[in-house]
Amino acid sequence: MASVLIAPDKFKGSLSADEVALALERGLLEAAPDTRVDRLPLADGGEGSVAAACAGRFDLRGITVSGPTGQPVTAGVAVHGRTVLVEAAAVCGLGVLPGGRKAPLTATSHGVGEAIRYALDGDADTIVLALGGVATTDGGAGLLRSLGAVLTRADGTSIGPGGRGLADLHTVDITEARAALKDVDLVLATDVDNPLLGPTGAAAVYGPQKGANAAEVRELDGALAGFVHRVAAGVPDAARLAETHGAGAAGGLGYAGMLLGGRVCSGADYFLTLLGADELLAASDFVVTGEGSLDEQSLSGKLPVALARRARRYGTEVHAVAGRCTLPAERTAAHFRSVQALTDLTDQDCAHDSDLSARLLERCGRALAEGRLGRERTETAR
Repeated sequence: MASVLIAPDKFKGSLSADEVALALERGLLEAAPDTRVDRLPLADGGEGSVAAACAGRFDLRGITVSGPTGQPVTAGVAVHGRTVLVEAAAVCGLGVLPGGRKAPLTATSHGVGEAIRYALDGDADTIVLALGGVATTDGGAGLLRSLGAVLTRADGTSIGPGGRGLADLHTVDITEARAALKDVDLVLATDVDNPLLGPTGAAAVYGPQKGANAAEVRELDGALAGFVHRVAAGVPDAARLAETHGAGAAGGLGYAGMLLGGRVCSGADYFLTLLGADELLAASDFVVTGEGSLDEQSLSGKLPVALARRARRYGTEVHAVAGRCTLPAERTAAHFRSVQALTDLTDQDCAHDSDLSARLLERCGRALAEGRLGRERTETAR
C-alpha cells in the first residue's frame, strides 16, 4: 500500500490549508482508493497559523481583544501545555477591519499585546507570535503599550494609535513591557526578512497593500524612524535591531518583538518541526504540497520549498499544486518532481472561488494518483 503525505499551505482568498488537503485527498483516493493518506495542513507564520497548529496537537481557545481600529474582535489562539501561539492576522489583520475599510495610518497592534497578556496570565513559558497579514504599520507600538510600555507626547499625554501616532512621540519607556516577558521564550515566526525602515522596510514594501498612498508611506517611514530614535535613548541596541532581518515583519511587530527579547525564526521551518513533519516525511512514498502562488518569493524559503528541502533528507519526492505558478519549469525542477497550477486547468478566475478551486484540486489529486501511483501499480504487476 502506497503512503502519501498531503501537506499544503492555504490558497489565500479561496481555501484554508485543511480544505486544500481534503480536496487533494478526495481526488487521490478516488483514483487510488487503497492509498494511505496523511494530511498535514501547514502555515508559514501568517494567516492560518492557529488553524494549522490546531490541526495538530494544539487546542483552540477563543479570546476577545482590541481589533486594528479599537473595536473588540474574537480571535483564536492555539494552546499546548505552556506554549501559546498568537496569530497577529487574527487580531489586527486586514480581514478583521470593520467593513473592510483600511486604516493605514491609525490601525493599531494593541490587541496583539492583549493576546500576549492572556498567554502570560495562563502561565505560558513559550509564546509564538505568528507574523503576517496585518493591517498595521505602527512598529508594534500598540503591542508594547498594552504590555505596560509608556509612549508619550512632549506634554506627557499618550500618543494616538497607529503609525501616525508615532509622529508625536517624545518619550519611550519599555521597561515594564520587557519585564513582563523576561522569563518567556518569545518566538517570532516569519518568512519576511525586511528591515524596519527604508526602501525595503515595513512601510515602503507593505504599506500600499494596507491602503497607504505614496505620501502616507513616507509619513509612516518617517514616524517609524522617529520611533527608533526615541527607543534608542533607553535601549542601546534599538537602531541595530531595526536593521535586522524580520524587524519589518507585520508592520514592525517583528521589531517590537525583538525589543522584548524575542528571537526570529523561519515560520515555515518552525511549523514543520512543531507539527512533526519529519516523521511523516520519512514514512511517505511521496508528498503533495502547495500554496496559492508559486513565484520568486517561494524560492526564498516559503513553505512548499522548505518542505521540499526537508523531504530531500529522506529521499522522498515532492509534487506541488498551486493556484498559479509564475516560475519556469527549470526553476521548479530543483524542488518538485511536478507542478500543477489551477490556472492551467480553467479559463475562469478561481482565486476567490472556493468551490471551483476545490474541484480543480480534486482533479489534481486524481492526476497525481493516476500518474505516480498508477505507474507504481504497473511496475509492480510486471
